[in-house]
Amino acid sequence: MPWTKAARLQYQRSGLRYTSDLTDAEWALIARKMPPRRRLGRPREVDLREIVQAIFYILSSGCQWRALPKEFPPYSTVQGYFYAWRDTGRWQEIVEALVRKARRKLAGC
Repeated sequence: MPWTKAARLQYQRSGLRYTSDLTDAEWALIARKMPPRRRLGRPREVDLREIVQAIFYILSSGCQWRALPKEFPPYSTVQGYFYAWRDTGRWQEIVEALVRKARRKLAGC
């Protein structure tokens, strides 16, 4: 299926820092799957959108954890969130939501 002008504009990623970064629409789809803030304990200091974007950067570039650019949170923080989400099944939920959205677009629904 060839690209149309409308599709090119919709999927254009030129305004983003990295091509693996999330658009606002993509983040809105994933934000519902993020863990809520805890009532007790130390408040969260890291932006979860930056964590997800760092994970997508690693997945798309194939770089090592330690080679994560300095614009992202520390690699140990990103790695900790990724492992916790993987172990609790949250990462699977995120991936399934993205796959469902992509399949709906392909089916034309």
